[in-house]
Amino acid sequence: MTHPDSIDAVQEMLGSQGYVCGRALATVVFLSLKLGRPLFLEGEAGVGKTEIAKALAAGLNRRLIRLQCYEGLDASSAVYEWNFPAQMVAIRTAEAAGGADRGALQSELFSDEYLVERPLLQAMRPDENGAPVLLIDELDRTDEPFEAFLLEALSDFQVTIPELGTVKAPEPPIVIVTSNRTREVHDALKRRCLYHWVDYPDFDREIEILHARAPEAAEALSREVVAFVQRLRTEDLFKKPGVAETIDWAKCLLALDVINLSPEVIGDTLGAILKYQDDIQKLQGSEAKRILDQAKADLEPV
Repeated sequence: MTHPDSIDAVQEMLGSQGYVCGRALATVVFLSLKLGRPLFLEGEAGVGKTEIAKALAAGLNRRLIRLQCYEGLDASSAVYEWNFPAQMVAIRTAEAAGGADRGALQSELFSDEYLVERPLLQAMRPDENGAPVLLIDELDRTDEPFEAFLLEALSDFQVTIPELGTVKAPEPPIVIVTSNRTREVHDALKRRCLYHWVDYPDFDREIEILHARAPEAAEALSREVVAFVQRLRTEDLFKKPGVAETIDWAKCLLALDVINLSPEVIGDTLGAILKYQDDIQKLQGSEAKRILDQAKADLEPV
């Protein structure tokens, strides 16, 4: 599929993949595709940053290549490595055969046959369906040296393998960088990208999302679930539930054949929406009922 030719077309394409987004997000996605600029998405965990890349790849029928970032990630782990066990087998085989040409053997050992491609190198390769979607997920987990390397790679869309030379993308990949803002990412990298803060959705938007991702949930239950989660986000919690937790919780309630929320049901299923024991402890007893009563009051017509 070619790139959508309007903001409305972007919303429609993402919506066809079950991803509901507002016009502001659809606009920045459209501009990223139109201008060929990387898209930097920042926001709390669970608000749907990673899902954008998945929906975009599916909607465009492009390959999704994901680089999951972590502390200590370096350029070699993100670009390539050599298959050392296979190389050692080739060396032993050549030695056993005797009379191996050292130059020819070295040339063979450092060829594509023994090259293990990691996400950044994979994204530079040509693809019959068009440039892939490269998701660089949770960049804030890496160290600053990797940021500097990534800045160079995204500037020229090329990587260098000393033994083979420079590999340049025939068509720049569609790049989406995400961050949970556990630390600040350097301004130099942000300036290379179009930026968007992905916030928690409002009530109506979250209802839309829940309808798209858990369509089997009854309207009354969906509204109670979203109202409760929205109220929960106003509480003093270590980790507020994201949209992903809203969807997971609704599916858990459906699996239990729950029709309406009650303090007992909430207490039994808190592990689907809260992931820290201290937060779960705060909602024991009367607290769950208090928040549920407030959520139901929010749903009452004025």
